[in-house]
Amino acid sequence: MSRKSQPPFPIKSRNEVWNEELQTLSNVAKTEFPVLILGPSGTGKDVIAQALHENSLRDKGPFVSVNCSALSETLIESELFGHVKGSFTGAINDRKGAFEAARGGTLFLDEIGDLSYSLQAKLLRALENNEIRPVGADRNVRTDVRIIAATHQNLSEKIREGLFRSDLYFRLNVVSVAPPALALRMEDFEELLYTFARKMRVRFSFRRHRPYEKASMAGKHS
Repeated sequence: MSRKSQPPFPIKSRNEVWNEELQTLSNVAKTEFPVLILGPSGTGKDVIAQALHENSLRDKGPFVSVNCSALSETLIESELFGHVKGSFTGAINDRKGAFEAARGGTLFLDEIGDLSYSLQAKLLRALENNEIRPVGADRNVRTDVRIIAATHQNLSEKIREGLFRSDLYFRLNVVSVAPPALALRMEDFEELLYTFARKMRVRFSFRRHRPYEKASMAGKHS
């Protein structure tokens, strides 16, 4: 499908440079390529990931999000790959992980830069071989997911420091997107504010202060 016949990407910006980059994501969404979204917190990385899924060929499948910084190493491994009953304290039943839950759809790995080095190796094997091994299991399970990852951290710097695997970085960074900070696209502030208000069902009220009038009134009562 040519770019002219490709439907526009649903996320738009009033910043011309960023909007032009956003519109290239319509083509990216239709591929199976991993996408790495880089940028500071609050730039809408999760919104971009959701839009990529909804405009992909996997849109009928699930969209599963895992925050790699929110859980301990043991729990994040179980969260990603699942576990079998008795594999660790508290594992009272078999449990499917995010790779299985996202089968046929998209797995969004948020804050991938916080994943421990040992788990990075296991994730790399899962991506290279398209299979995982649940915690405590003695067999592998085939996977079928499209990976989108995101982080606010500088992964190139973490690689130099020996904290992030370069081979995993290159596996994830097939297509990269770097949404600019809001301070660099203030044209979008008003729209984002009203979008937030509609989503959270809140109303903003702005009142103009009149300090000179208050001072004058205070003088009358003295």
